[in-house]
Amino acid sequence: MPIIIVKMPMKREEVERLAEEEFGDLVKAVVDIEQGIMALGGELHADEEVELTEKEGSKREYTWGINIYPKKDEKEWIEFDSMINLKPVFNNRSRSVDSDEIQEKIKQIVRKLILE
Repeated sequence: MPIIIVKMPMKREEVERLAEEEFGDLVKAVVDIEQGIMALGGELHADEEVELTEKEGSKREYTWGINIYPKKDEKEWIEFDSMINLKPVFNNRSRSVDSDEIQEKIKQIVRKLILE
């Protein structure tokens, strides 16, 4: 499935379709917290990160990998788990997103770009 760069809001049903085509119940996403955009639909978060870097000029320190479960409640639909989140140079030493502030930015961007 091709990677989609999301700059304008899309419907949650579209994300559900992407999830069903790819992994069944989830879609991988990389969020650029500086530009407020995200990439959806890659097999690996790394592929989406490359797409954002090459096509949108995203920088590594601002890109964060998440999994979106579009059929879950909004409180549970984002999973902060990706190998691209291992960024010791930027004080993130796990596959998660260690900073509550960055997690909140990611949530805000996802809410803005995926509408009910």
